[in-house]
Amino acid sequence: MSDTSLQPIKRALLSVSDKSGLVEFGKFLESQGVEILSTGGSAKMLAGAGVAVTEVASYTGFPEMMDGRVKTLHPKIHGGLLALRDDEGHVASMKEHDIGAIDLLVVNLYPFEETVEKGADFATCIENIDIGGPAMIRSSAKNHKFVTVVVEAEDYDAVMTSMQENNGATTGDLRKNLAAKAFARTGAYDAAISSWFASELGETYPQRLNLTATLKQTLRYGENPHQDAAFYVTRSATPRPGIATAVQVQGKELSYNNLNDTDAAFELVSEFAAAESPAVAIIKHANPCGVARGESLIDAYNKALRCDPVSAFGGIIALNQRLDAATAEEISQIFTEVVIAPEADEDAVALLGAKKNLRLLLTGGMADPREAGQIIKSVAGGYLLQGRDNGKVTMDDLKVVTKREPSEQELKDLLFAFTVCKHVKSNAIIYVKDEATVGIGAGQMSRVDSARTAARKSQDASEAAGYDTVMTEGSVVASDAFFPFADGLISAAEAGVTAVIQPGGSIRDDEVIAAADERGLAMVFTGMRHFRH
Repeated sequence: MSDTSLQPIKRALLSVSDKSGLVEFGKFLESQGVEILSTGGSAKMLAGAGVAVTEVASYTGFPEMMDGRVKTLHPKIHGGLLALRDDEGHVASMKEHDIGAIDLLVVNLYPFEETVEKGADFATCIENIDIGGPAMIRSSAKNHKFVTVVVEAEDYDAVMTSMQENNGATTGDLRKNLAAKAFARTGAYDAAISSWFASELGETYPQRLNLTATLKQTLRYGENPHQDAAFYVTRSATPRPGIATAVQVQGKELSYNNLNDTDAAFELVSEFAAAESPAVAIIKHANPCGVARGESLIDAYNKALRCDPVSAFGGIIALNQRLDAATAEEISQIFTEVVIAPEADEDAVALLGAKKNLRLLLTGGMADPREAGQIIKSVAGGYLLQGRDNGKVTMDDLKVVTKREPSEQELKDLLFAFTVCKHVKSNAIIYVKDEATVGIGAGQMSRVDSARTAARKSQDASEAAGYDTVMTEGSVVASDAFFPFADGLISAAEAGVTAVIQPGGSIRDDEVIAAADERGLAMVFTGMRHFRH
């Protein structure tokens, strides 16, 4: 049963760092006959606007001291916020100690998060940790049966509406909702401080893990219609370009699966530096069905699409350069759920605008594949936390283990293939030719099945395109982990590969190397694995 009890507001305490809407709200309270208490800059702004205001120091009879650190930590403040108005003992204590009830608290906290994001030094960050604010907010929220607490200026309207409709009072439902919001704010604030402190101390995995994020979007449903879902974003001094920073230029609301797949697509295409060459990744169900570099974006797109045009239908397309009109026109030829790019030409936006169901997202930049970070996954009863897979193999990391060494073109393709492997569900097998995938095997329970699946899909795509030979003929192959047996490599050899890249490290490496030598293949070990579960 909802609490609809009304509580009149006769005295309010306003102390905010965010002054937006403060004067208007103060004038409204004054018009309702509310006594206003305030501190520092808030009091000056209100008084300057002609609003009658009493300084907290005058109200408590105790001066503000220690550079403002001690001003609201006083029994007349917390007693006024915490007292139960229907408890005879509390009422008697208020009368005995001359403590008046405070019915409305408006506080937002020192800008600690913003201070950290600006790169301030340790001492400055410490100084921006609010003490009195969280204490008053928690007092008011705990006593929401009688006290209305506001922690964000966006809630002024709700309070004013309630007071206008209820002769200067707020409803129990409103106070309860605002109290929940208040506790969430202080919880997030403490989590931000805790996380910053852990970072300052170099604690990658602190004893207590505190997570904080802000609701960006309530989604229609989750992976399936019977699951509910929402999208939350985290704060950072240097936000990682991607799905959380993207501006949706057009199209209907993104779904849970759209967001998940678009994130996978953009993270993959960000592996390829825009300054080196255009690159395109096409994603379906969080796995790539085509990835390529090209002379132009449209060339890269067509090469990526060629790998598996059937799966690309209804997929997600990510680009590492500014989307141009020619590429947009080509993309519009098939049904696509989402296109994500750092930027887009006006003509490209206009072309895709004709596709009402297509969402176009612009991130403003590319993600750094080498950037450190953490990945959190929920499991029953807890979380798994690990560092982001920001490992990247270079030419210098490769160890040739076969009699034949790979050619220069094979090396380029091998590195490209191994980079794509990092973003494919294990067991992952990737066939590549001329820096374009020509066969992808993902998520199979055995590596040999992934090799055969990728080859079969390539054969299907080749036949559909009318090619004389299968695209895997003359390609290279990458495996995200070592070949436990030679069968996976043999399947790749039968598909026509000429070179292999894999981490190595199996107890049967000698057998796999021997199988490669028998077939005249070149093979390199990376020493780095890219499982993606």
